[in-house]
Amino acid sequence: MTDTEPTDTTDSVDRTDTEASTADRSDRSDRPGAVVLVSGGMDSATTAYEARERGYDLHFLHTSYGQNTETKERECAEALRDELGVPTDRFLHIETDHLARIGASSLTDASMAVEDADMDGEGDEIPSSYVPFRNANLLSMAVSYAEANDCEAVFVGAHSEDYSGYPDCRPEFFEAFERMVDVGTKPETTIDIVVPFVEDSKTDIAERGTELGVPYDLTWSCYREEAPACGTCDACAFRLQAFQRLGIEDPIEYEERPDYTGDEDPTAGV
Repeated sequence: MTDTEPTDTTDSVDRTDTEASTADRSDRSDRPGAVVLVSGGMDSATTAYEARERGYDLHFLHTSYGQNTETKERECAEALRDELGVPTDRFLHIETDHLARIGASSLTDASMAVEDADMDGEGDEIPSSYVPFRNANLLSMAVSYAEANDCEAVFVGAHSEDYSGYPDCRPEFFEAFERMVDVGTKPETTIDIVVPFVEDSKTDIAERGTELGVPYDLTWSCYREEAPACGTCDACAFRLQAFQRLGIEDPIEYEERPDYTGDEDPTAGV
């Protein structure tokens, strides 16, 4: 897997004002393109900022597939698009219901309850929130979008705390998918699958995002609710734990904020 910076990189200044956004638009043609899978969550938001930091011209792909919080996630993805100055014609929103129709996940099946986080678990069980082979579905769309727009990379926000429970978040999966892309695209096409935080923890991501100026108030992680976040599902628990370990207040609203700082880091020694 290639995860290196292109030679033509921009500086690390956090660009939020109109003048910086105009400068971004003016030099887009000089930068390599990248499709970022943007869910609206903190991991993909940090990945988008990381891709910009590495000098890529951003294209966003957001999907609604029947997940519990799809309206909130889309709202956050669009807010991040505006914050990063991604033009509307480079923001692709795709609605698909096939993952919800297939079911077998508490994220898409109303008959299945979203479980509370098991922070003391051994990490060897697949959680009910796993959507069967979801990342292969999303990556396939992202690669199509990238090839059609001559992009050189697809960025994904998976990390080490994901792949202990989600098989399609493991480094081996992304390496295998990149080999498939090499075989299944035009001979002149080269698209890297870049997973910048695949060896990192949620805490590492929050720390890097803070350095990059990611507006975490515009992100959403809860598996259950669109507002306020529940604070007790897996996604909420790992997110809160990351901010708590850094001594930073998570800026979104929660129904409850348990203290997760005493829980063992599941990625220790990884």
